[in-house]
Order: sequence, then C-alpha cells, then structure tokens
Amino acid sequence: AYERTCCYFARKTNSVVVSVGYRLAPEHPYPTQFEDCLTATAHFMRTAQEYGVDPSRIIVCGDSCGGTLAAAVAQALVNRRDLPKLRAQILIYPFLQSVDFNLPSYQQNEKVPILLRERTLELSLKYLNKDLSLTKAIIKGCHIPEDLQLKYQKWVNPDYIPHEFKARGYKPSTRHPFSEELYAQVKSMFDTVFSPLLAEDSVIARLPETFILTCELDVLRDDGLLYKKRLEDHGIKVTLCNLQEGFHGVV
Repeated sequence: AYERTCCYFARKTNSVVVSVGYRLAPEHPYPTQFEDCLTATAHFMRTAQEYGVDPSRIIVCGDSCGGTLAAAVAQALVNRRDLPKLRAQILIYPFLQSVDFNLPSYQQNEKVPILLRERTLELSLKYLNKDLSLTKAIIKGCHIPEDLQLKYQKWVNPDYIPHEFKARGYKPSTRHPFSEELYAQVKSMFDTVFSPLLAEDSVIARLPETFILTCELDVLRDDGLLYKKRLEDHGIKVTLCNLQEGFHGVV
C-alpha cells in the first residue's frame, strides 16, 4: 500500500527512503512494532554511509500509527550516545495520547470516516490485545486515576487548543467515576511508546526539529496541536500544516 507513496517521497525530496516492514498486531503483540522500528532505525543510522546517506541528515517519518511509532523512536533516541542525532521528525496525523477522547477534534469528527472515534478506541484496544467492550468506559475517561489526571492535564488539555479549532462546536466533557479495575486492564495505554505526548519534559526538550501534518476532519487533529505546543514550550522548532479539507488517511 505504501510503495508508491515512498517512491514519491524519494523522488520529490531526492532522499533515500527506508520503509520498515514492522511486524503487525495482533499476531505480534505490542510493543513488537516499536522494537522493530527502533532496531531498523538504529541499524540504518550505523550503516547510513553505505547507502550514500549523511548520518547527520536522517529523518524519521510516519503516518497515523506510523506517526506514533516515529515519535516514539525519536524519543527513544534522545539518550543514545552510540548513534548520531536525528535531523528531524515528520509526523503525519499521528495518534499521540490516550488520556482524553473528548478533545474538540474527537467531538467534531466522531462520525467522520475513516477513523470514527469508537473505531480509534477499538483499534487501540486490538493493538494492545484488550477487550473491545472497554471502549465506552474509556471514552468517558473512567480509566484515569486522579493523580495521573492531574499530571497529564498539564499536557493534554482542551484549554490549549486554539479557539479557531473549536469553532465547529465543543462542549467540556463531564467527569465520570474512576474504575480501578479498568485502569488495571488498560494502564499500558499510558506508556510513552503508546502515547508519546505523555513523555517527560526531559525527553521532549531534546527532540529534533519537527513537521506535523494534521487534518481538520480527523479525530487525531488535536493530538498534533497539543504535541506542537509541548515541543514549542521547550524551544523546539515546529512546522504545522493543518489541511482544512483533509481527513484521516488522505495521504
């Protein structure tokens, strides 16, 4: 499915493009996908010159869950002293957080194909090999303990979404009671490999220059907007492109 896209990127940017054929869930459980991408990236960084590539000009890129993986790989590399530093990361409508499924973009686009709000949760739960019946309780926010809620609202907060992105309607969500049992089942959703937006400031501050593509008609739009803010708060240069008529999967 990505052969033509990768060839297009290579041709238009005069770049070497390496597409990682990472193993897929649910046959290969999470976090196999991240581990495959990190292994492939580290190997390419060590051998870049064999492909005529300047090791100081390597960029990680991905779309949708590939954007999640690219973000997670970039974070994993910040403390690696045995590898060159990434030049940049390109995140195309990435999934970045599992704290709030009632952000403005989730409300506005909950029924927009192809990534409906419930489908986003179902795919996430399948990826983690969890019961799909947990979807509705997670949408209500019953999966987050009070202490984590307080910690994460510094980073995942509808107040940080610029007003113009709320013009199509947004209602602050009602808090629902926390379920200890639900949290025990899905706490891996808060891993930074799964939700890169939840990484600590010490990691975010060391990330490379970033390009983020979001789509107005996409539940994941606000993940990108919130990540942009976190990066810029730490002095990272970010270019954001929001496609006004774009939808998830447009690439």
